[in-house]
Amino acid sequence: MKTNSHWLASPWRRSTAAALAGALPVLAFPEPSWWWFAYVALVPWIALLRTAPTGKRALYDGWWGGFGFMLAMHHWLLPNLHVFTFVLAALLGALWAPWGWLVRRFLTGTPSTGRVAGALVVLPAGWLLIELVRSWQGLGGPWGVLGSSQWEVEPALRLASVGGVWLISFLVVAVNVAVAVLVAVRTSRTPAVAGLLATAVATSATWMWSPRPDVDDRVRIAVVQPGVIHGAGSADRRFDREEQLTRELAGQDVDLIVWGESSVGFDLRDRPDFARRLAALSRETGANILVNVDARRSDKPGIYKSSILAGPDGPTGARYDKMRLVPFGEYIPARSLLGWATSVGEAAAEDRRQGTQQVVMDAGHGLRIGPMVCFESAFSDMSRNLVDDGAEVLIAQSATSTFQQSWAPEQHASLAALRAAETGRPMVHATLTGVSAVYGPSGERIGSWLATSARTSAVYEVPLADGTTPYVRFGEWPVYTALLIMAAWCASEGIRTLRPRLRRRDPEPRVRPARTTHESPARPGR
Repeated sequence: MKTNSHWLASPWRRSTAAALAGALPVLAFPEPSWWWFAYVALVPWIALLRTAPTGKRALYDGWWGGFGFMLAMHHWLLPNLHVFTFVLAALLGALWAPWGWLVRRFLTGTPSTGRVAGALVVLPAGWLLIELVRSWQGLGGPWGVLGSSQWEVEPALRLASVGGVWLISFLVVAVNVAVAVLVAVRTSRTPAVAGLLATAVATSATWMWSPRPDVDDRVRIAVVQPGVIHGAGSADRRFDREEQLTRELAGQDVDLIVWGESSVGFDLRDRPDFARRLAALSRETGANILVNVDARRSDKPGIYKSSILAGPDGPTGARYDKMRLVPFGEYIPARSLLGWATSVGEAAAEDRRQGTQQVVMDAGHGLRIGPMVCFESAFSDMSRNLVDDGAEVLIAQSATSTFQQSWAPEQHASLAALRAAETGRPMVHATLTGVSAVYGPSGERIGSWLATSARTSAVYEVPLADGTTPYVRFGEWPVYTALLIMAAWCASEGIRTLRPRLRRRDPEPRVRPARTTHESPARPGR
C-alpha cells in the first residue's frame, strides 16, 4: 500500500491512472459488450478518488477520469476529428470533476455507516446529473450513458420500461459504490451489503410487477442495406443498388420498406425521375417506402436530412426533418469560434438546417410510425414523445459508413433495444452500411443483425403492442429524483456548515451580579 501511495504521489502518474481507470467502463459497451463488467468498472476509479490527498486533487482525478471515459467512448472519432477529439474529451471530462470531489467527501479515510449510506444515494444521483447535462445536443448527446451498456440484459430492460435508461444508470453506479466500499473499506461492509441487497430487491420487484407489453398483432417490415458506396456518382449508384434490393422484396407481402439515412442524395423535387422510380417500387412491392433525403431543399434554403414516405403515386407528403443534429458532423457549434475544426478534421463545411417538430406518419395498412434520424435514437425523450403521440413502431434511419471498422455501428444499433423497452413499442434501426437491427416491444432482438459486411434486404416479423409503460407515463422521474437528492444533500451541508458560525455569533448570557444582605451589589472591600 505504501509503495502504491508513493507511486501515485506524482501528479502525472496519478492523472494517468485516473484516465485509465475512467476508460474501463467502455468495455461494457459494444463491441466487447462485457455487460457484467459495468457493475465493477468504476471501482478502480472510485478507489483512486477516495485516496486523493486533497479535495483539489480529487477534482483533478475526476476530470482526468472523465477525460479517459469520454475519449474511450468516442475513440472512433479520431480518424475524422483528429486532435479535436482530445479537446472534446477534455471539455466533457470536466463534468466529472465535482463527482470526484464528492467521492472523496463521502469515502475518504474510514467512512462512518452514515457516510457510506449517503454515498450509495448521492454518488449515483451526481453521476445521473452528469449524464443529464452531457445529454444536451450541443454537448454531443447521450452517447455512452452507462445504463446503455445493459441493452441485452432482460432484467435491465424491464427496469428501462419503468424509469428509462436513467434508472439503470443509477443502479449500476450504486452497485459500483457498494463494491468499492466492500473492497477498500472493509470496516464499513454492513451498509454496502445493504445497498447491494436493496438493488437486488428493487430489480426483482420491477421484474415481477412491472407491466409487460400486450402483443396484439404483427407487421412485416423490410430493411434495405446497400453497403458502402464511395466515389464519383455515388448518390446515383447507391440509389440503383437500393432499387435493385427493394425489387427483390416483391411478392413477400411486406407492410413497409425502410431505407437508411442519406439513402437519397437529391431533393425529389429536383429529381422527379427518382420520385417516379420510388412510386414504381411501391406499386411493385405493394408497400410504402420510407427513404431519407440528404440534400439542399428546392422549396427553402439550406441542407436538410429528411425522412420522406413514398407510395404508389410518389411522395405522400409525409415528411420529418431531423431536429437534433450531430455537433461537428452536421453543424459546428459557435462556428465563428470553433470553425477551425474544419481545418484539422472532417467537420461540417456547412451547417445543416434543423426541423421544428416530430412527426408520426400513417405508413399504410393502418400502421403509424415514428421516424428518427441517426443519433436521435440516443435521445430517450424523442422516442417517448413519438409513442405518446400514437406511434406503433419506432424507426431510426442511420448511416455510420464513416466509422465502418470501429465499435460505433454496434453501439448505435444497441440503443434501439433500450428505446423499445422504454416505450413498449418495437423499433427498427435501418442503416446504409450496417449494423441494422430490429427489436420487439420488450427490447428483445427480432431476427439477426445485418452486419457491416452485408449488402442485402431483409424482412422482419415485427410484433405490435398496446399499453403504456411507466416510463412513457411518468417520464424522466429518476432524473428529478436525483435533482431532489442533490438539493437535499446541498441543503444539509449548508446547514451543517452554518451552524457553528451561528453559535459563535450568539451573545454570552448575562450573569446578574451577586448581592449582599443589604440588597446592594457585592463589591470588594465593602
